Amino acid sequence: MHDSRETFSLRAFVAGYPIKHSRSPLIHGFWLKQFGLTGSYEKVEVAPEDFAGFVQRLKMEGTYRGGNTTIPHKEEAFRLADRPDVICEELGAANTLWMEDGALCATNTDGFGFTANLDASHQAWDRVDVAVVLGAGGASRAIVQALRDRGLAEIHVVNRSVARAQELADRFGRPLRAHGLAALPELLQGAGLFVNTSSLGMDGTPAPDLPFAGMRPDALVADIVYVPLKTPFMRQAESVGLATVDGLGMLLHQAVPGFEKWFGRRPEVTPELRNLVLADIGDPA
Repeated sequence: MHDSRETFSLRAFVAGYPIKHSRSPLIHGFWLKQFGLTGSYEKVEVAPEDFAGFVQRLKMEGTYRGGNTTIPHKEEAFRLADRPDVICEELGAANTLWMEDGALCATNTDGFGFTANLDASHQAWDRVDVAVVLGAGGASRAIVQALRDRGLAEIHVVNRSVARAQELADRFGRPLRAHGLAALPELLQGAGLFVNTSSLGMDGTPAPDLPFAGMRPDALVADIVYVPLKTPFMRQAESVGLATVDGLGMLLHQAVPGFEKWFGRRPEVTPELRNLVLADIGDPA
């Protein structure tokens, strides 16, 4: 028997500026149809100067059960939430909002999406001791938090600006260490996990050749870029026999907790959903 609440229209959103590129409505629309729910998940373009007003209306009007925030609103969403959880408090950024007992609650599911994707495709990946993370932006912040919380012994953050990498090390503490790009070849020697959180290789942009052959034979190379699906770093890693994980799975898995909060069902990431998004991207892989 379905919950009687499902007979009423349920609404959620993704807010960003710009927002036309978002594929979140495709993902949540698939799950709504799968569960037979009468609801919607809508793109809402909100300029930075209008975001506080948007959140105030969200709290007062009850039009939406909640929604997602993307660039450039994640930090402001955290600041405006009534009940941010410990994950987004440490990150200083929220990507998932929901109303509960009249209060706006917030979390960040990016790190969850990353590790859930690895769990689904490469069990026991977290038994490695040493991880190397390229990039020190917002996505890197969520990923190193998740890696630390999974108990990895060493997490090396490599970035063009060492100061930005050091900010992450200071924020999340041991086992993070900050490095400049010149240290990357040495750090890869014997490492068990490499994660690209930078934009290198996105949309056909060039990416440097890295000495992946020096990593452990059972090492894993992950890229959060998903256009193209198989990035230059992934191709390099596969050419020396290493396993790889693409970035599309992170996008799909990070959407799961929000859908459950808004619509009351726990969805699954399936090959059918993945193929639907791949078709929209236009990637033949």
